[in-house]
Amino acid sequence: MKQKDRNKKLSGAEGFEVWYSNLFGERWKSLKESFSLESDYAEWNAGGEKTYFLDSGSVRAAVSLPLENASDILDLCAAPGGKTLVLASNMNAGAHLLSNERSPERKNRLLNTVRDCLSLEIQERVTVTCKDGAVMCLKNEEKFDAILLDAPCSSERHVLADPKYLDEWSPSRIKTLSMAQWALLSSAWRMLRPDGYLLYSTCALSPDENDNVVARLLKKFDDAELREPRISLDYASFTHSSLPECEKTLYGAHVLPDRSNGAGPLYFCLLKKRSRSG
Repeated sequence: MKQKDRNKKLSGAEGFEVWYSNLFGERWKSLKESFSLESDYAEWNAGGEKTYFLDSGSVRAAVSLPLENASDILDLCAAPGGKTLVLASNMNAGAHLLSNERSPERKNRLLNTVRDCLSLEIQERVTVTCKDGAVMCLKNEEKFDAILLDAPCSSERHVLADPKYLDEWSPSRIKTLSMAQWALLSSAWRMLRPDGYLLYSTCALSPDENDNVVARLLKKFDDAELREPRISLDYASFTHSSLPECEKTLYGAHVLPDRSNGAGPLYFCLLKKRSRSG
């Protein structure tokens, strides 16, 4: 059977079940059941008029991006803004954060999050833009010391919760998204300065959107180094929530809800750009 015909046969709810059962084996049942539970939310208090609730797995990813020596920081696909708050809360005095979102509608949500949840002093050092991250590298080569790319992805948890999206699901969606993720990741890499750090993350389950995208970067760019995504930023000052444990993958880490009290899914991988003299 040709791949095109095989993918067509695997479409919809039945195809979704077969695809992820093959991916996770016996674990798929418990993982799927965990998606129906409430997510493990952390309340983040960044000193603004309002606090913000985001998945504790998202916090675990964002606090893995080192900012110790970062003056120019980029959150490339930032809406609705939870990870922007984590970065803004931890950036050095005098550092600047560019928080970007391609969708105008989602950019407005991001802007409201920044205005509502950050202190005025920090807001002055956060710029919100609405650009296509895949081509931002054309005018921003090696401009940032630290970049967070939380790429658009399959978001299987949301697919399962919406009959319309579940009925429309097919493996071709994963392929399309992985191509878009690669465009964003390669653009982000070109915008990263030598000795800078890039954190790539998704809320997807498939390696095709996670480790395999990172593998492509490692193959193309010989200045890319994998780093263990340790907790590098303060979170205890901003939330009372604890952070979930992670499961190691080939290149990064995965927070999966069946083993993390409902947090996730959240994949993340930390990369460092090797210095030219290194």
